[in-house]
Amino acid sequence: MEYLMIALKLIVGLSILNVWLVRSKKSTPWRGGDANNIVEEFKAYGLPVWFMWTIGTLKVALAVLLLASIFYAQVEAIAAFGIALLMLGAVSMHIKIGDPLKKSFPAFTFLVLSLVIALL
Repeated sequence: MEYLMIALKLIVGLSILNVWLVRSKKSTPWRGGDANNIVEEFKAYGLPVWFMWTIGTLKVALAVLLLASIFYAQVEAIAAFGIALLMLGAVSMHIKIGDPLKKSFPAFTFLVLSLVIALL
């Protein structure tokens, strides 16, 4: 079970870092609306740029904490529940603008995986 939890933390943490630090300026099939990057995606949601920076900072910080929780268990709950909350917000934004459900799939998956990490 310990190795499974490490794998889940690596999947969630590294995926979030990939989205925000590596692929933020690239188009993906998961972006909200017709957005081609994160700035356009937040505009599609009707959210200001400062909010994008706030959410991005929180997601990166929580992803790093989740990865750190592999070695420091005391930060696991904060990181996992924090990511779950942010992913719930992401899913709700996709729903708000009428995106097809498939666009919510990554956020929903990370929401579920974060809850599994937090609760097991």
